[in-house]
Amino acid sequence: MGDPVREPTDKRWCEKVTLDFHNSGGTAVRSGTVTFGTHIIGALGIDWATIESSQELPAPIEAGARKEKSWTVCVEAWRVPLGMHIETQDVSVRWK
Repeated sequence: MGDPVREPTDKRWCEKVTLDFHNSGGTAVRSGTVTFGTHIIGALGIDWATIESSQELPAPIEAGARKEKSWTVCVEAWRVPLGMHIETQDVSVRWK
């Protein structure tokens, strides 16, 4: 999996996160979960909290294949007051 590419949306509590998956193994990946760690960042750069959310992996991913997938990752609007923003900095994948 490559590094996430983050893009802002029109809501400060959401962003578009794109991941590139590469199955370098010898068998197809049939299922799995992508977990996002979204940080709530204050106006002075202070990291106030991290909220986790999960989505299904874009499976199947055949052996040797690449697949790109984008998600809109959001936290509850009340968690991101004016002057604050989010950054999805942590991504983990559980392959099955």
